[in-house]
Amino acid sequence: MKNAKVILLEPVVPLGTTGAIVEVKAGYARNFLVPRGVAAYATAANLKNLEAQLRAKVKRLEVQKSDAEKLAGQFSELMVEIKAKAGEGKIYGTVTSQMVADAVEQQTGLAVDRRKIEMGKAIKELGEYNVVYKPHPEVPIPLKLNVTAA
Repeated sequence: MKNAKVILLEPVVPLGTTGAIVEVKAGYARNFLVPRGVAAYATAANLKNLEAQLRAKVKRLEVQKSDAEKLAGQFSELMVEIKAKAGEGKIYGTVTSQMVADAVEQQTGLAVDRRKIEMGKAIKELGEYNVVYKPHPEVPIPLKLNVTAA
């Protein structure tokens, strides 16, 4: 059988990560990977395009990292206050990452992405907690939460 070289545009579990150049069966590339937009054939033009995209991605990540470091400086002494309905030390429901993101935005005026907040375990009681906000993979920002009764 004939093989084809393709560039992965998205991570494919058995093959590799985004940007990897892999060799697969021609039928797999023709019938599955390329039509779904997961891969492109490794032609000279596509390789050149990939290199340009990788350079742009590196620049974009550097900008995101510097922005994240500035944000870490602003959040270093922040105590996020969250008010929740509670009874006998336990809150009704749980504190969600969306509630944390809303509280941070309300207190600082800076929008944070709720999907980048790592809660650890579910917060179901009043008290102080530590969560991590990761605007960039290399810059985790610890946040202190104070959950009080409303």
